[in-house]
Amino acid sequence: MRMILTAMVTALAVSACATKYQDMGFTGGVAAHQMANDLYRIEARGNGYTGRNVVQDYMLLKAAETTKSTGHTHFTVVDQGDASSTAAMVTPGSAQTNFIGRSAYTTYTPATVTPIFKPGADAYIKVLTVPNGQQPPAGAISADEIIQFVGSRVKRG
Repeated sequence: MRMILTAMVTALAVSACATKYQDMGFTGGVAAHQMANDLYRIEARGNGYTGRNVVQDYMLLKAAETTKSTGHTHFTVVDQGDASSTAAMVTPGSAQTNFIGRSAYTTYTPATVTPIFKPGADAYIKVLTVPNGQQPPAGAISADEIIQFVGSRVKRG
């Protein structure tokens, strides 16, 4: 019973550890790397407590912020890919022996393996400027709209 209670408390404490929107670090985050004058690689990584949709939001928000910081208004996604990974957490087994009189009774708890999914996404974006009043090219995404709609739901580190 004590073991179950400890596991529940640990799970509750760790559930607050989902990757927040931050620079890339040990628990994940986002990064932008300039590849050419108007081309950037955007990387977003989460840990085992971060949802896939959250990482996709991080990637879009970083693309929009990169677009704005370079003086542009829109971006297009040139290429994108899934950069998710999996890991395993192994909890060791145990054996406990109790003696009653001259008899020994052993209780064995087997090891457990828990798979951990770490979502990740990469994209190459091309930044561009669309003058006021002009129609953006097909597939162009407004950086201001992404910052407004996606930025409002993102948890920052």
